[in-house]
Amino acid sequence: MKIYACARLYSLALLATLSPAFLLAADISSQPSRGDQMLADYFKSRTAALANRSLADIKTLDDWKAKRTEYRQQLFEMLSLSPLPARTDLKPVITGKIDSELFTVEKLHFQSMPGLYVTANLFLPKKLQKPAPAILYLCGHARLITNGVSFGNKAGYEHHGSWFARNGYVCLTVDTVQLGEIQGIHHGTYREGMWWWNARGYSSAGVEAWNSLRAVDYLQSRPEVDPNRIGVTGRSGGGAYSWWITALDDRIKVAAPVAGITDLQNHVVDGAVEGHCDCMFIVNTFRWDYAMVAALAAPRPLLICNSDKDWIFPLDGVARIHAKVANIYKLYGATNSLGLLITEGPHKDTQDLQLPVFRWFNRHLKGEDPVIEVAARRFFTPDQLKVFETLPADERTSRIHETFVPLAPKPTVPVSASQWTEQRQAWTAALQEKVFRAWPDQALSLTMQPLVSVDDDGILLRACEYSSQPSVQLPIYLLQNSRAKPERLVVQIMDDEDWADWTALLRESFQSLTKQEIETLAGPSSTKFAVSGSRFASIKEELASQRTAFAWIAPRGIGPTASNLSEAKRLQQRRRYMLLGETVDAMRVWDIRRGIQALRSLEGLRNAPVSLRAKGSMAVNGLYASLFEPNVSQLEFQNVPNSHRDGPDYLNVLRFLDVPQAVAMAAERSKIRLYQSHADDQGWEFPKRTAASLGWEGKFELLPLAHTK
Repeated sequence: MKIYACARLYSLALLATLSPAFLLAADISSQPSRGDQMLADYFKSRTAALANRSLADIKTLDDWKAKRTEYRQQLFEMLSLSPLPARTDLKPVITGKIDSELFTVEKLHFQSMPGLYVTANLFLPKKLQKPAPAILYLCGHARLITNGVSFGNKAGYEHHGSWFARNGYVCLTVDTVQLGEIQGIHHGTYREGMWWWNARGYSSAGVEAWNSLRAVDYLQSRPEVDPNRIGVTGRSGGGAYSWWITALDDRIKVAAPVAGITDLQNHVVDGAVEGHCDCMFIVNTFRWDYAMVAALAAPRPLLICNSDKDWIFPLDGVARIHAKVANIYKLYGATNSLGLLITEGPHKDTQDLQLPVFRWFNRHLKGEDPVIEVAARRFFTPDQLKVFETLPADERTSRIHETFVPLAPKPTVPVSASQWTEQRQAWTAALQEKVFRAWPDQALSLTMQPLVSVDDDGILLRACEYSSQPSVQLPIYLLQNSRAKPERLVVQIMDDEDWADWTALLRESFQSLTKQEIETLAGPSSTKFAVSGSRFASIKEELASQRTAFAWIAPRGIGPTASNLSEAKRLQQRRRYMLLGETVDAMRVWDIRRGIQALRSLEGLRNAPVSLRAKGSMAVNGLYASLFEPNVSQLEFQNVPNSHRDGPDYLNVLRFLDVPQAVAMAAERSKIRLYQSHADDQGWEFPKRTAASLGWEGKFELLPLAHTK
């Protein structure tokens, strides 16, 4: 590429005296795959860190026993079950029975909480002389729907219940939320776009775990069941739910999950997450790898089952989990209670997997090991097993994601400084421990790498790259008057639209460049946008006043680090963050913090008060960054969503506070101007009334968007 001489300064509102060489060095261009490669490296390093620390501090049985209760409580919380819902009346109803020669099937439903209906089939052996061992069978994703009527996935796994009943077990086979007779939602984030599930601290795995707990309650209520001999099994999704209930409830005496678990290496790095719905994953607040879940089964009899060609539960990850769990069983001296079954085949319910599971329960629930002579087979059609003729009008199952995890209580406006301090400290602690827990404990050296510095007649332009985290290098662009020390620093936090404006301005500043050359320098998108002059109209005046420096920060996923993958693949990237106990926006908050720190490391800016500017969801990210960085004097944000239901998703945040409460926290530290398309008080009463109550005169303004410059 030819090297151009510096272009003349078209406007002090923008870049001064630049060459294409600078643009390349500053990496303004959206080079193919740079952001995707950065993210792949990031996921590898973050996954390895969690894998390496998983159970690493457990050296003795005392170590494990000291941690086990804490780990179980953490799992309750990550399954949306802390605080634990009330164990209300199950209100069981038997709607019909089917008689066969050796067993009876009861068609029933119960309510795991009021309105949360669970449909099930109970398989009962005939001629029981005493309470029998029981199996809770948890179903995978079998879709049995005809003409819009769901028969429930329990009908797809009927052959398991029939086998257990024919061999002297009581077996309760329960429908899941998504594919039961009443159809709810498992795929909330990537299929339905309900990313607020993260903010709510909700996972559909939690509902399945709760329904399983209540199913054990129901089994124990039945006189046919020996309450001290209950086992659990299921495959695929049902295998995952078998892990949840085994880890949470010691009433499960024997477990044999089939194809229901693998580790973060498989999910995040190798891509197995793309084959799974949200019901397979916890809200990973405490940043576990999945061996932590499996270890909570110890020392009870546990058979880990998988096939060798299962692409959504790859064999290498299953083997790694087994190895870590085996160490815990060894501490108990219970290695004979842990089994690993690997069969040939794909992700499928095969007889090769079924027979060893049957033997496992015979050995550990009955104390016998006969030859398995009777194969599992189907006896009934799906319609015969259907529980409801008409779905109940009071059901909450189809929309349980809206209410399963309680929202934070509506805060009261503080009437004293001490009351406010107590509330603010509680929110800050929650943000640190439950929302932004994935932020690094110790920040790396900023390793600010200067790329280009150009001074044209007193207008200084600098471009640098800073380290937000290992593998995450991000750009900063700084424009200032070089002849006077800035009195303040205005930082624009860029989103995709801001980046498009930035690259469009580059095009206008270098009119001698061809379209191809512009695309090479600033990315293909730079030719698709017109200049938005209003966004930078005031910069010339403020620069000339010798008081203000301007900086532009592009957090991860914006500009040079944007993904070139398809929309479907980008959604799966967001899910990978979730599995690591993060969200992309939570880590963008960290990027903004690190960007502010990087700017303050530059000579002349160390003590300059910072004003942040952003819009939409990126404004919320800037808002939270301001709560953790000193000397942020002003926030100027546009069209800020007034709830995380509509704005950026951070894990668990809605369990503690929402955007208006964060605005109030910021108003104590900074002057805030919110420029909204509809500048009314709807949703912003709390910061407005808090500022008035505590005498923060002029600290919070709500203005029409037309008033912004």
